[in-house]
Amino acid sequence: MAAAPGGRPRCLLWAAVVAHVVASGAGFVEDLDESFKENRKDDIWLVDFYAPWCGHCKKLEPVWNEVGIEMRNMGSPVKVGKMDATSFSSIASEFGVRGYPTIKLLKGDLAYNYRGPRTKDDIIEFANRVAGPLIRPLPSQHMFEHVQKRHGVLFVYVGGESPLKEKYIEVASELIVYTYFFSASEDVLPEYVTLPELPAVMVFKDGTYFVYDGKLVAIAVIDDKNSSVEHTRLKSIIQEVARDYRDHFHRDFQFGHMDGNDYINSLLMDDLTIPTIVVLNTSNQQYFLPDRHIESTEDLVQFINNILDGTAEAQGGDGLLQRIKRIIYDAKSTIVSVFKSSPLLGCFLFGLPLGVISIMCYGICTADTEGEVFEHEGAKKESGDRELTDEGSEEEQEEEKNGKYTELSDGELKQKDIMEKKKD
Repeated sequence: MAAAPGGRPRCLLWAAVVAHVVASGAGFVEDLDESFKENRKDDIWLVDFYAPWCGHCKKLEPVWNEVGIEMRNMGSPVKVGKMDATSFSSIASEFGVRGYPTIKLLKGDLAYNYRGPRTKDDIIEFANRVAGPLIRPLPSQHMFEHVQKRHGVLFVYVGGESPLKEKYIEVASELIVYTYFFSASEDVLPEYVTLPELPAVMVFKDGTYFVYDGKLVAIAVIDDKNSSVEHTRLKSIIQEVARDYRDHFHRDFQFGHMDGNDYINSLLMDDLTIPTIVVLNTSNQQYFLPDRHIESTEDLVQFINNILDGTAEAQGGDGLLQRIKRIIYDAKSTIVSVFKSSPLLGCFLFGLPLGVISIMCYGICTADTEGEVFEHEGAKKESGDRELTDEGSEEEQEEEKNGKYTELSDGELKQKDIMEKKKD
């Protein structure tokens, strides 16, 4: 087939345009090296940790270039970069990179993992959500309605400063990777909303709302990237129970699913094998685990009924032993995290104090031993002095002996004189 006139120049032009776009996109993505560790803290970074031989990494590269272009055009404060994790493995390890590609948003001392679809829009939405404030204020009813239309689930704190708000901020710092958190005054809420008391945390979903009051939360802990039957089935089961048994359990239960078990493990101070179901009692920190695999909606309904009638075993809690366990767990997690991120720093921080203590103990023990030796030698010397004092020196003993000989000689001389006088 003959080529159309001008076909070759058009192909060359098309190739040049594509190359230019790709090159310009790469220009908005910075190649990071070992200096990144020291220079990053003044900025917010969205980083792709990749390996040159990784097929998934190569597939992500053009998407990542598009993310760099879009973030720059939006005027976002988030800088987009990429790092060869095989060339700078120590830095990648410090940020907890265990596979490729790994996408993280680095904000101050915090590192947030991205686990969603590797598409431009999803990655950008994640970056904008996590890079912004933890709690976003809703200043007007118009803004409230606009946000409610955009989000299927809306978490809103209503009220002033309080311990509940502190807890709300703490939860937001952990779960901002999954959803937005908002705050509003009471007059901003829709007219159909009535609050029994303030402050309060409200959840808007499916055209209705409820006030968070420490309900039990049933969570399917899964891996969204795992498409196996076990993971997809468990997610479907909890969605079906939430929908079909709403009238039965809505008063006592909330339902949801979570990608990954890192947060749940830290909450339960345990290592859960996923996929699994866990029910949290947020009022007293207790939790429930099924004693067998959940294979159907009937199994989950039975498990929930066992919790309600008290036959399911509760674990955890907020008692003294659990608080001590929490302190030990947090300390252990901190130590493990330090050694994983920077082994040399971990050895210095924990090895140096142990070394100093060891030297001090050695010095104390050595001092006691030397004291005993000196005391023994002193006693021995004193004993020897007493012996010399009792027996006298060799010269004194010799003088005493000579003295006796002298005395005997004088006696003999006197006796001799007497005998001579008698003769006379």
